[in-house]
Amino acid sequence: LEIAEEVAKEGAGLTELVAGRPWVGKAGWQTAEELVEGFLDFWRRNDAILRVIDLGAAEGDKRFYKIRMKILNSVTNSLTDSVKELQAKGRVDKDISPAAMAGSLVAMLAAVASHQKGFTTWGVKQAELRPNLALLVHLGITGKKPTK
Repeated sequence: LEIAEEVAKEGAGLTELVAGRPWVGKAGWQTAEELVEGFLDFWRRNDAILRVIDLGAAEGDKRFYKIRMKILNSVTNSLTDSVKELQAKGRVDKDISPAAMAGSLVAMLAAVASHQKGFTTWGVKQAELRPNLALLVHLGITGKKPTK
């Protein structure tokens, strides 16, 4: 549990990849790329303990559930704020729920990150996975294709 708490502290730092970062133009594409890169790298570095956290949470252990949420909430909250800011500037449709979009994207990132090895079994290289995942994140946050 102590190791899991340490991983959660590191995971909370993932918010720095999003908080206050631009989502417009080439800088927006760079933000999406860096988020995907950082998220996948974090997951790969901590794969074993994250599997333990996921299993504990899935089996109903509230301690592990809280740790998992601490890791994911930091990024989810920052992405939620990003969508709200874009909505305030008229760049994203008001019908979009910022929290639902952010939560869905983070759940997708976590699922993909935990199955990185599986993608190679399907013939998908990391070099292909990352830009495609960044495209989905960018589309989800901005509603637009990225400027590269």
